[in-house]
Amino acid sequence: MTQIPLQTTAPHLSEYHTENKCTWCDGCGDYGIWTAVKRALVELNLHPWQVCLCYDVGCHGNGSDKIEGYRFHGLHGRVIPFAAGAKLANMKVPVIAFGGDGASFSEGVGHLVHGVRSNYPITFVLHNNGNYGLTTGQASSLTWQGQPMNVAPNGIPEQTLPSMDFVFSLEPTFVARAFTGDIKLMVRVLKAAMQHRGFAFVDMLQACPTYNHFATHEYLLEKYYDANAEGHDPNNREQAHKLATETKDRIACGILYQNEEHPHFYERLVPRKDKQTTLTEEVAKVDVSDLWKEMI
Repeated sequence: MTQIPLQTTAPHLSEYHTENKCTWCDGCGDYGIWTAVKRALVELNLHPWQVCLCYDVGCHGNGSDKIEGYRFHGLHGRVIPFAAGAKLANMKVPVIAFGGDGASFSEGVGHLVHGVRSNYPITFVLHNNGNYGLTTGQASSLTWQGQPMNVAPNGIPEQTLPSMDFVFSLEPTFVARAFTGDIKLMVRVLKAAMQHRGFAFVDMLQACPTYNHFATHEYLLEKYYDANAEGHDPNNREQAHKLATETKDRIACGILYQNEEHPHFYERLVPRKDKQTTLTEEVAKVDVSDLWKEMI
């Protein structure tokens, strides 16, 4: 389980407030995730200066300056390796990475693969709205079949990538799903993800009111349900996989799968065994003049 720093003074939501105005479309699911993240951090007793928030490029990434704290706004599809590096450099700091379905399952799909495979001890939040919203509604790898989109008026010619089948094939240690219309559910999922021992994959289903006209807020509101409230056991991987992929009639949300027994990446690094300091604490000036002489 990731260690959350203890504090003497309780944080408040106001600490995460900035004067920058949100520019998302009315009804965008990013508002819900933005709110849930702040609430989860406060409930975990984290001040803005105690957490690292990493944003990919996309509509969600425009929220990087709408929340106070240490924030990084990276390159398209490349947020996971940066977040992993930040965490490994200072294991005392909780790290959350945010990415869209376009960046994460197209340009950055290789990074997602190795993020799960390596079990980096970070939380990854997928803003899943089924399209590239920032660039005006192009189809992504997760856009449904037969849906007219910008640049694909006849629907996508490729097959829609089965995201949850894909993620479960990578032997994850934490898989959760939430819906941006349910703040309480998102907060509970985010808190569990941040306290997880390794890589926590969180699929946030959200509406894109401007460009996604198939998975609308109303559609998701009618379909989603809290699987944990209905007795689902997150330790049952087979059942979790089944719930995650059977979405025709109902969409299971909550903590779908969790395995705390598998060591994360840092715990498997033999040279770091028994080290009490972080990599950032070990940074120092080193005289390499003798090494240069040997190379000349």
